[in-house]
Amino acid sequence: MNKINKVWTLMLGLLVTVGLLLPQRAAAETAGKEEESLDVTAMIFEHVGDSYYWHLTDWGNLSIAMPLPVLVYSQTSGFHCFMSSRFHHGHASYEGLQIAPEGSEYAGKIVEIGSDGQEVRPFDFSITKNVAGLIITSILMIWMILYCAKWYKNKDHASAAPTGFVGTIEMLVSYVYNDVIKPNIPKHTERYAPYLLTAFFFIFFNNLCGLIPGSANLTGNIAITVTLALFTFFTTNIFGTGAYWGEIFWNKELPLWLRPVMAIIEFIGLFTKPFSLTIRLFANILAGHCALLGVLSVIFLTAVSMPGVGNGVMSVVSVVLGIFLDCLELLVAFIQAFVFTMLSSIYIGLSQAEHHHEE
Repeated sequence: MNKINKVWTLMLGLLVTVGLLLPQRAAAETAGKEEESLDVTAMIFEHVGDSYYWHLTDWGNLSIAMPLPVLVYSQTSGFHCFMSSRFHHGHASYEGLQIAPEGSEYAGKIVEIGSDGQEVRPFDFSITKNVAGLIITSILMIWMILYCAKWYKNKDHASAAPTGFVGTIEMLVSYVYNDVIKPNIPKHTERYAPYLLTAFFFIFFNNLCGLIPGSANLTGNIAITVTLALFTFFTTNIFGTGAYWGEIFWNKELPLWLRPVMAIIEFIGLFTKPFSLTIRLFANILAGHCALLGVLSVIFLTAVSMPGVGNGVMSVVSVVLGIFLDCLELLVAFIQAFVFTMLSSIYIGLSQAEHHHEE
């Protein structure tokens, strides 16, 4: 019991120390400058949005960022290939190209100034922050799967059950396969399990990676969630049985006058299902990141408006809430992967409907 009390005392001491040091650092950074409020909205969207730079951290007035490759094709000047550092963080143009400023129709995107002075959007194939993050996480996922496969390939029948990392992956695979996929797709489980397991681990892994400071916000990007939902949409409808399509457009179990009305409703439902998958994953992950960043920004907002003890107290509260939200986001990372996989398996299972025969 005494050890537990010592641990709690140590944690409380650390929180108080953080709460006292952060205001002093913020005050030191703003010393000699005019008081100005932090633009929280811009700061949050800068962290969760896509970019041609991979911003790592700020050290005083120095912004540490990694430039990324720019690959664009202009109908007037052809192909362009260079590093985004040529733009000097968006404050310069290069080879007639520049990053559109705030207030522009293409704000934050690479544009070309036409002969009439108008901004023209070229074909953009650049490796942005999200693209680079997707490549890195995909490589890590492939390594993870191959590592587990190698373990099972080299083990003999007399060896013990896996532990550690391999055991955790086996537990997740068994749970998703036996408790999520198989109950919803009982007759064709092996056909659809590879896709559904891949979707689960891709979402779960990227949700966890998104919690690392400075990482890319992949599952909080609607382009990623749309692509995942379209995979489920095409898998559901391309491999749907004749009975499935018959129940959508001419359900014989309904009264004749109701069949056309239900056909319209069911047809609309074909598109609302992937839409709900897209928005649910995108909104939950993005909202969690924004809430966490908003809570932590209280430290710097109160450094100017409430210097001294007030800022120290609010810093401690902000750190405690930040730790709580981080732990909550760990749970949300799993829940969102689970929900997406479960709903996808339900939709696919419904598309495998068979004709009802009278005994």
